[in-house]
Amino acid sequence: MPYAPYPMPHRPLRILTWHIHGSYLYYLTQSHHEFYLPVKPGRPEGYGGRLSGFFWSDNVHDVPADEVKNLDFDCILFQSKQNYLEDQYEILSKSQQQLPRIYLEHDPPREHPTDTKHIVDDPNVLLVHVTHFNQLMWNNNRTPTRVIEHGVIVPEGIRYTGDLEMGLVVVNGLRSRGRRLGCDVFERVCKEIPLDLVGYGSEELGGLGEIPHHQLPAFASHYRFFFNPIRYTSLGLAVCEAMSVGLPIIGLATAEMVTVVENGVSGYISTNIEDLIFRMRQLLNNQTHAQKLSKGALEKAHKRFNIERFAYDWDKIFKFVTDMNQSLISNFYND
Repeated sequence: MPYAPYPMPHRPLRILTWHIHGSYLYYLTQSHHEFYLPVKPGRPEGYGGRLSGFFWSDNVHDVPADEVKNLDFDCILFQSKQNYLEDQYEILSKSQQQLPRIYLEHDPPREHPTDTKHIVDDPNVLLVHVTHFNQLMWNNNRTPTRVIEHGVIVPEGIRYTGDLEMGLVVVNGLRSRGRRLGCDVFERVCKEIPLDLVGYGSEELGGLGEIPHHQLPAFASHYRFFFNPIRYTSLGLAVCEAMSVGLPIIGLATAEMVTVVENGVSGYISTNIEDLIFRMRQLLNNQTHAQKLSKGALEKAHKRFNIERFAYDWDKIFKFVTDMNQSLISNFYND
């Protein structure tokens, strides 16, 4: 069932969005709102709807893309360039294109880390970033911005044991995504430290393949630590999920990671790969120390990545944009 941690001050809203990042969408729908996902035959990118692998709640609805124009919505939530530049003009009516609009930016700027202008340049759209690092690095133009940090769910009863003397890496398509996601870093560390890699395409690097999302927390709980080799991207949900299970985190001291992991408390971060390898060996040789870091990781995750806080933050954003739109409409008719 969707989460509703606080008394909601308004009715459930009808929100149209696309299936872009499955795990994020799953957590986003843990609220009392109704979410509508356009679907096309063959389920191409963005139009997959309620794809398998997640326990979707009854507030998530598939709708044929060619029927979207006939439905009533309160808000449109874009999650990719294609959604904003192409999809809206293909599947939305003219009036739907004027509804309250949010663009959810999942990533930091790719072309240049500080000078890239965001594709949205509209004071009537709200640009939501998933980390403060992303908000800082993008040139957001005239567009107002907010930050909503991740929230995740771990099934009841799953806790870290760390009995497996290996590290776990969770990255989708690591080989094809190259240096930015740290493929070379992963391969370097693997020469000295036992690591298991999971995620789609991981078999190409000797990994274990995909683990269903709902099975990953229990699977991960046995590993001694979680290693994040990513150089430059948003804070991965896999990191938040691992911390919420209680895995000590080892990773690169870049982007938002520097605000999440505290050395010697919840794990270790550094830009020195040799230092990270040293810390991994420490944890492999000292399970007591790993258990200590596990407690720190779990405490941090509960404070920062609470799903109830996440759902409430999104509820406030949805209320803000829809209230603003109603105010604009009222002012228009009163002029």
